[in-house]
Amino acid sequence: MFFPRFRIVSSLLLVTSPCLLAVEDGAKKTPTPGKRPDIILVMTDDQGWGDIGYNGHPHLKTPNLDAAAAAGLRFDRFYAAAPSCSPTRASVLTGRHPNRMGVFSWGHPIRPQEVTLAELLRHEGYVTGHFGKWHLGSIRADSPVNPGANGFDRWVSTSNFYDFNPEMSDEGKVLKIKGEGSNLTMDLALDWIREKSAGEAPIFAVIWFAAPHYPHHATPADTALYSHRPKKEREFLGEITAVDRAFGRLRSELDTLGRRDNTILWFKSDNGGLPVGESADNRGGKHVLYEGGLRVPAFIEWPAGIPTPRVTPVRACTTDIFPTILELVGVTDHGVKVLDGISLVPLLRGEMDIRPHPLGFWNAGIPGQFTNPAGVVTKVLPTFENWSDNKVERVTRRVEKIPKQKFPADVYSGHSAWISGDWKLHRLSPTDGEKLRWMLFNLANDPQEKNDLAKEYPEIVADLRNGMEKWLASVNASLKGADY
Repeated sequence: MFFPRFRIVSSLLLVTSPCLLAVEDGAKKTPTPGKRPDIILVMTDDQGWGDIGYNGHPHLKTPNLDAAAAAGLRFDRFYAAAPSCSPTRASVLTGRHPNRMGVFSWGHPIRPQEVTLAELLRHEGYVTGHFGKWHLGSIRADSPVNPGANGFDRWVSTSNFYDFNPEMSDEGKVLKIKGEGSNLTMDLALDWIREKSAGEAPIFAVIWFAAPHYPHHATPADTALYSHRPKKEREFLGEITAVDRAFGRLRSELDTLGRRDNTILWFKSDNGGLPVGESADNRGGKHVLYEGGLRVPAFIEWPAGIPTPRVTPVRACTTDIFPTILELVGVTDHGVKVLDGISLVPLLRGEMDIRPHPLGFWNAGIPGQFTNPAGVVTKVLPTFENWSDNKVERVTRRVEKIPKQKFPADVYSGHSAWISGDWKLHRLSPTDGEKLRWMLFNLANDPQEKNDLAKEYPEIVADLRNGMEKWLASVNASLKGADY
């Protein structure tokens, strides 16, 4: 029986499937009994939907990412749960909208009460590791929200973004290393994967690159590929090239280790693109709930489970990762009261043509919390001395308690959005709830969300509004502690 941190879940039973799902031309196939897949979740930082070769970028070279996407299931309509980094990271680990746990924007820490994917997989016998950007709270050794406290056996992580010569927390000890950030992150992950490949336990690795986040510093060799472009763009594209090369090293090493066939390799970005990037036909970018802020490149490569490559138009989200992975490994009761994600196993089987449940988004307008990517020493030393003088530590300690924010049940301030089929409803509300404004777009023929149809289709607005406000009420209840 599994008991999450600081919670007791009664009558919780985890059932392990005797074999795993595999798919061939839309039909089920039985792989070797007892062979659970390795799982590797890779995420980039601020890579927009168009910032990848296979989505038609006119200049960017990403041969390794392109090859992996072409070999597996490529998502044409994949969404980050939020338009900034920390909230989306929380959604990956929990399957829940980040506002449920108070991760409103960048720099907000995850609640210790949340049940994470790493915790559940570790309980199921997986070895677990986190490498790269964390940005879900303090990475000190004594932090209640560091990666180790969230289910990771091995972790070498940073509090925020980095380019060159990162200063990292090696399970609470300072680690200063020299070199290009994406390459170094992959070095750390591959060292651990090689070590664990000698054992019998399946592997769960989370590799969260810090590129291509600002300030955009790439190696001269990588920027030289884009010498015909402006300097800022050269650096940005060069960072993605470094990510692509690191990703190629991962695929190659999995081949060498004989593990690639039964490894679920799930790639995605944490939010929509930057002004220097390429949003294609999508409106807006990072920090907004229009398509450009939420729609990101994503694919799953898993030769044993997805032997026939294809592209899917089905809408999916980072909240879906948690329930999908748990179903694939046979966890039938995870003990989480409310999930926002759905299992995509039917999609992997070729049995899902349209998303059966809407997607909800909510930016409550609460500012981000700055966390200095440098000077990690003040965050990771295993002592409470002077922690009250460090903002990230103060914020982290407060998260142990249920937040005091009391959103009135009928206000839901900020900007929220609701996608059902091809319809997307926007709800814009000031803090006092007055002057509420609605916008309705049909994403099938208006991906740039230019043509507001709210006045033409009031019946659709009313129907979607009903579902959205029920969902907002549910998120608000979770925020106030109803799920714990």
